[in-house]
Amino acid sequence: MPEEMQQALIERGDDKGRCRPLEVCMSEFDTQVVGILGTGDFSRSLARRLVASGYRVVVGSRTPKHAVALFPEEAEVTSQLEAASQADVVFVAIFPEHHATLLELKTALAGKILVDVSNSSQIKRAGPSHAERLADMFPESFIVKGLNTISAWVLQTGSRDGSRQVFLCSDSSKAKSTVLAMCRRMGFCPVDMGLLSSSREIENLPFYLFPSWGTPILITLILFIFFYLYNFVRDVVHPLVKAKKSVFYKMPIETVNVTLPSVALVMLALVYMPGLLAALVQLRRGTKYDRFPNWLDKWLTKRKQFGLCSFLCAAMHAIYSLCLPMRQSARFRLLNDAFKQVKEGVEDAWSDEGVWRMELYVSVGIIALGLLSLLAITSLPSVADNINWREFSFIQSTLGYCTLSMATVHTLLFGWDRAFDPSQYRFLLPPTFMVVLILPVSVLLVRLILLLPCIAQQLRQIRRGWERSRHIRFILPNDDRVTGFDNVSHV
Repeated sequence: MPEEMQQALIERGDDKGRCRPLEVCMSEFDTQVVGILGTGDFSRSLARRLVASGYRVVVGSRTPKHAVALFPEEAEVTSQLEAASQADVVFVAIFPEHHATLLELKTALAGKILVDVSNSSQIKRAGPSHAERLADMFPESFIVKGLNTISAWVLQTGSRDGSRQVFLCSDSSKAKSTVLAMCRRMGFCPVDMGLLSSSREIENLPFYLFPSWGTPILITLILFIFFYLYNFVRDVVHPLVKAKKSVFYKMPIETVNVTLPSVALVMLALVYMPGLLAALVQLRRGTKYDRFPNWLDKWLTKRKQFGLCSFLCAAMHAIYSLCLPMRQSARFRLLNDAFKQVKEGVEDAWSDEGVWRMELYVSVGIIALGLLSLLAITSLPSVADNINWREFSFIQSTLGYCTLSMATVHTLLFGWDRAFDPSQYRFLLPPTFMVVLILPVSVLLVRLILLLPCIAQQLRQIRRGWERSRHIRFILPNDDRVTGFDNVSHV
């Protein structure tokens, strides 16, 4: 064996036999110089993160003497020209309106990788993105857009305390690969967004405020307002009109507590309704390769948000229910019932039917809330990443329908025999639970029909690729959205 082959690739000790950290040895072989133009909060946090990841950092400033105290000792603070000349990768961490001041560094930045970390001043701004304008200013440099969705706090504290996703795009695959490797080394998860033309979308990402939650939250609010007004008319307005009795004290707690479970059950039914509609569409068309209507496609992609809104209402209903005995009105009502019982000479007010109804009602409600909590927890990305697809499908589908069934039974037990009591139809309006049960009962009935062997077998074949007619033609979708099904149309 040659003499050089007998030597270790990485020395574990110095000339005195003392051990050296592996990171120190590796940094001796690969210490990349990274430049940062700018001295703001993001620049300082980025410098700390790069130094902690083993890079040699050179910061370019117009006033190096004033900025040197703001950066870690391991980072070199010098002029912008010196930083641009030393580094092969340069992070442009200055405001976009000041990019023109860097034109004097055009020669020094030629052939270098420039990483634009700026954001737009407003969402969907017209014209080219800041990264595209930077590419026009420096045609001899390789522009990469990225790290604009990461805050200075996350950079300083590490990826454990924030989002780990970093979106990158560039027209140069080599430059993008270099920045991808740097992001992984800093502890982030880079996402390749393609060419630099995607930079406009990346710059708009920080402006989005729960983009997938708009419709679910709006529907939740509409349902809450509807059921609240419905219960208000039945429980507050009716006694005032018919018996001249003021019961407005019910509005803050009792009326809300009847409204919340109504919204929760309807929203839970809306989680599983689009899946059943999709199955019916596939059965009708005899193929899975025909694109769903846009409204159904969007509904399918928002089922998680519908479910979490349902869980929020159900959890609040449980808290409100626990607080019911604490109200002063409940204490007065209990005392009045006790005095009335003594006055009438009733020694035992026990009712087997009432006791059984309440015991079953509470027990089934606890089971439904527990299953709904499991659905909400497994929808979190950190939990979903630790279970396989079969487990996730079992929880979200099988246990999901069990949750809907338990919540429906919970509502039925609440109604008991009230549907047959004429006094419950106030202003000729049916009890609230009867209105609420329409959608979940319909969903469960359709689900049972689809479980029939003759229908389930045909649906299973369609989803495995069988088609009623093999004559298909490929078409482009109306928009750029991608669904879980192939973008083809059945003739």
